[in-house]
Amino acid sequence: MYTSFKKSLSLIAFISFFFSCQKGIDKPSQPEEIATSASKKGEHGHLQQTNTFSSESAQKWLAMQLRILRQPPGSNPYGLFSIRNFTYCGIALYESVVPGMPSYQSLYGQLTGMPEMPATEPGRAYHWPTVANAALAYMNKHFYTGANAAAYQTSMDSLENALNTQYEPEINNLSTFNRSKDFGRAVAEKVYTWSTTDGALNTNPPFVPPAPPLWSNTAPNPAGIFGPYWGNNRLFVQGSTDGTASPAPPVYSEVPGSPYYIMAKEVYDISQTLTPPQIATAVYFRDSPGYPAGGAYMHTFLEIMQTENPKLDFYALANVRVGITMAESQINCWKLKYQLLQDRPIRYIRNVLGHTTWSPVFGTPAFPDYPSGHSQTAGAFSTAMTSLFGDNYSFTIHTYDYLGMSPRSYNSFNEMAEDIGKARVYAGIHYTYSCVEGQKQGEKIAQNILNTLKFKKD
Repeated sequence: MYTSFKKSLSLIAFISFFFSCQKGIDKPSQPEEIATSASKKGEHGHLQQTNTFSSESAQKWLAMQLRILRQPPGSNPYGLFSIRNFTYCGIALYESVVPGMPSYQSLYGQLTGMPEMPATEPGRAYHWPTVANAALAYMNKHFYTGANAAAYQTSMDSLENALNTQYEPEINNLSTFNRSKDFGRAVAEKVYTWSTTDGALNTNPPFVPPAPPLWSNTAPNPAGIFGPYWGNNRLFVQGSTDGTASPAPPVYSEVPGSPYYIMAKEVYDISQTLTPPQIATAVYFRDSPGYPAGGAYMHTFLEIMQTENPKLDFYALANVRVGITMAESQINCWKLKYQLLQDRPIRYIRNVLGHTTWSPVFGTPAFPDYPSGHSQTAGAFSTAMTSLFGDNYSFTIHTYDYLGMSPRSYNSFNEMAEDIGKARVYAGIHYTYSCVEGQKQGEKIAQNILNTLKFKKD
């Protein structure tokens, strides 16, 4: 799909250039206009489109985000904000460079509550990498203001300045350079302000967990409850969760042979026969240490972008599609978690099955079991990436090379999503049903979004 995307945009660029030349023939330039244009090199170079530039600046800003997110256990303050921030950055990037993509359109009027974006000046040149740099710098500087903020801001200033130092001589026109920076910043200001109204920053009352057999935060994490109100956040696309619900999980029962009993016993039985590769799979996707609440998918996205090295237009489109599908799936997932309040395997295995000293491979997360957040996010990620690269895209991820873990290779994005679901069961922190149905829900949400959003103009 990426190859055909490049070909179609190249054809559009040629047609646009041809008809622009025809307009020039219809109304010849006056001598004084020619002189002015010659003295302002690049000032009217508005035919240079987004697809003529690399995605270098966008890739570097995502790498910056990942450096900020990569933390040891228990020290990362961003949690579910990692995918949310990635998504809003993707929207800002897309909206800032889409004016240079003639056959594509803004998402204004399609995303819930999104304001109308600033317009470019007709006939004026824009350097789209500079626009992207300004937009992503603004977004990241406003998102990452928590712990270690001073160090983050210094790093982000350094990256923004380094890219501007690279781009300014390429443009060789101060007006175009400044106009590009101003436009990228103006778009980002709109997107960031809109992001503050989605509910993620709301101050909510403390969540009081119910009594067992419904979920409450138990050992090995007796303190802290994660994301109880995340499901109340504004959806990006209205109707995105329609028709995505799975049949309810088994009703709680302590009767031997009941569906719930069988579901829990399976987790225990698997834990007794784990192989070293299965343990390695479980640990690879534990997130801590690592990238919190789905941040590992951002790393996979970056690795594939670095391998493909697409032009800026394709990167922007990919970023916004993948980001929205993942963020939406997480909102839906956390809404279901705190509606159903299904308990984690650990208490049932200890108290009902009687294995009082049993523990999972690593600590049980501090939120309800159903559906699996990793699985639902993986389903959305897989569907969005498959829509871009096809069903049989082979890739290798190196997310945790820095922790000494071996790279993992897949022949499709769906294969990776299924592996992630298995990882949560191997770890002993999820039931199989939560992972299988969570992945299905993520896939359906992503497909709803991809079917609803119109990126191309009619």
